[in-house]
Amino acid sequence: MSAHESSREGYDFAHPLPLPLLFGVFGALTVLTVITVGQASFDFGSYDVLIVMVIATIKAILVGAIFMHLAWDKPFNILCFIGSFVFLALFIMFTLFDSRGTAHDDIPVLDDAPVVVVAE
Repeated sequence: MSAHESSREGYDFAHPLPLPLLFGVFGALTVLTVITVGQASFDFGSYDVLIVMVIATIKAILVGAIFMHLAWDKPFNILCFIGSFVFLALFIMFTLFDSRGTAHDDIPVLDDAPVVVVAE
């Protein structure tokens, strides 16, 4: 028995994927990229970042699951991959909460009536 067979029983180093699956993922990634570019033409207010991050997360999950073969790998590797997204989301949220709470906004308010000074 070779060292390769005894150490990773049940897990192959490489396994071929069917071409329709690979082209389907490529098509999904292309469509999601077009949606991301098209989303930049619309103003969703504060939801712009949320929409783009959700699309990017879906694309990263597709790449990780199919092209990095995480869908057929050990569950611990999938847990590490998903855990990294959770911690990244937490770090981004804490940074945004902190910057919104401490930063002063220098954008002028356009809804207020201008102050008129009458010369006598």
